[in-house]
Amino acid sequence: MDIASLVGFLLCFVMMVYGLISGAGLANIIPEYMNAPSAIITFGGALFATMTSVSMPDFIGGLKSFTLIFKAPSLNTAEMIQKIIDLSNIARKEGLLSLEEAATDMDEPFLKKGILLIVDGTDPDLVRAIMETELVSVEGRHKTRIGFWDTLGSMGPAWGMIGTLIGLVHMLYNMGDMAALGPAMAVALITTLYGSVLANWICGPVGAKLKADNESEMMMKEVMIEGLLSIQAGENPRVIEEKLKSFLAPKDRENSTVEAGGEE
Repeated sequence: MDIASLVGFLLCFVMMVYGLISGAGLANIIPEYMNAPSAIITFGGALFATMTSVSMPDFIGGLKSFTLIFKAPSLNTAEMIQKIIDLSNIARKEGLLSLEEAATDMDEPFLKKGILLIVDGTDPDLVRAIMETELVSVEGRHKTRIGFWDTLGSMGPAWGMIGTLIGLVHMLYNMGDMAALGPAMAVALITTLYGSVLANWICGPVGAKLKADNESEMMMKEVMIEGLLSIQAGENPRVIEEKLKSFLAPKDRENSTVEAGGEE
C-alpha cells in the first residue's frame, strides 16, 4: 500500500470538508452544497464525454486504474541492480547457461524473458530490439491509462461550466423573482465547484501518480536491458555495477549496498 497516496487523497477530502463546514456550518453542508442536477451534469457529462473519446475497454480500464495509485512498487531500482549483479556473478563463474536455472525463480517476467533470450544464444542486437519493443508496448498501455485521467480532468471543469451556463440561463428567465436570484446563482456555481473538485482532487493527482509510476517502471526496465546485455557481453560485474548505478540519483548511489564481486 502506498501510504503517501492514500493519506494525501484522504487529507484533500478533509481539507475540502473543513472549508465547507467553516463557510456554511455542519448543518448546512448538504442543503447548500449537495445538488443532484449539478452533480449529474458535471460528473455524468465528464464521464460520458470521456467515454466518447475512447473505446469501451479503455474506458473501463481507465476507471480501474484508479486503484493503482495506492499500490506500492514491489521492487526498487537499487534492488534490481543488486539482482542483476548477482546474475552477472553467476554467469561469470558458471557461464551464461547457468542463468536458465536462476530464471525459473524470477517473479519479474520482463527480466525472465531477457534471461531466456540470452540463454538461447540470441544475437545481442535482437535481444535489445525485442526487449525495447516490449518496453514501448508497455509504455503505450500506460499512456492510455494516463490519457484517460487527463481527458477526464479536462472534461470536469468544462462540464462544470456547461452546468453553470444552464443555471444562469434559467436564472435570467426568472429575473422577476428577485428573492430567488441569489440561491439560483449559488446552484449555478455549484457545477463549477464540482468540476474543479473532479479535476483537482481526483483526476490531476491520479494522472500525476500514474505518470510517476510509469517513469519508474520504464527506468527499471531500461536497467534490466542494459544489465542483461552487459552480462551477455561478458563484462566484469564491477563495470556493470558502475554502469547501472548511473541510473540512480547521486544520494541513492551512495546509499546503495550493491556488492559486485568478481575479478578482472
